[in-house]
Amino acid sequence: MNARTEPSQAAPSATARPPLVRELLLVVGLFLVYKFGRQLATGHTGEAFHNAHRVWDLERTLRLPGEGSVQSLLLHGDTLAHLANAYYATVHFPATLAFLVWLYLRRPAHYVWARRVLAALATAALVLHLVFPLAPPRMLAATGLVDTARVYGPSVYGPPQTDTLSNQFAAMPSLHFGWALMLAIGLIVATRSRWRWLWLLHPLLTLLVIVGTANHYWLDALAAGALLGLALAVIHLPHRTATTAGRAQDTALVPAPAEEQVLVGAGR
Repeated sequence: MNARTEPSQAAPSATARPPLVRELLLVVGLFLVYKFGRQLATGHTGEAFHNAHRVWDLERTLRLPGEGSVQSLLLHGDTLAHLANAYYATVHFPATLAFLVWLYLRRPAHYVWARRVLAALATAALVLHLVFPLAPPRMLAATGLVDTARVYGPSVYGPPQTDTLSNQFAAMPSLHFGWALMLAIGLIVATRSRWRWLWLLHPLLTLLVIVGTANHYWLDALAAGALLGLALAVIHLPHRTATTAGRAQDTALVPAPAEEQVLVGAGR
């Protein structure tokens, strides 16, 4: 019997890291498109307040808990309200940026996946902002809620009539919550620590902050979660990714064990 052995095919190398300059331009470009695109929805004040009444009434019909029950926890003292406002103003973009940078450096395949999901979520949000302008609960007298940022500070918004940097009638969906939830999901699937599930505290805290500061309704967060679910259903995780930096490269250099070698030409 003339038999010979050949080593099985080496494991695929880790996903190549995308070019840094291209990624920077892409991320900045997506941010600018979203930022300027939101300005197209400005000027629809009447429609935004009409939709706000509809959302508020729908929440009561669905018997969702009142946003005031969360805000009352913050109004026990100036410190909690100030911390919640600071969290709303300062954590959203830096946390998302740090998330993408870490994935880019340590989990390139997960980075590409996460960037696509975040971009899809932002695009869907922009479309919804354009077709469904919505005044936040802090502007709606019927809610009885306090604009905590204006009263306790810090605030990222100026008067709606003169604010040219942001569209304050883009409450639904809440990208604060949607991106926070994606951050948690991304870190959970990209890491193996037994503590990784604690990342879910970030979207939970974000949810309490956006509702307690009267910047968003419950339904804003639900809409963001639904859009994120659709994006995750369409944009799938990579099939092969390294769970630690360099693991795939190291695996590719290790010869296959003897029991895994393939017998070729046996019995000729």
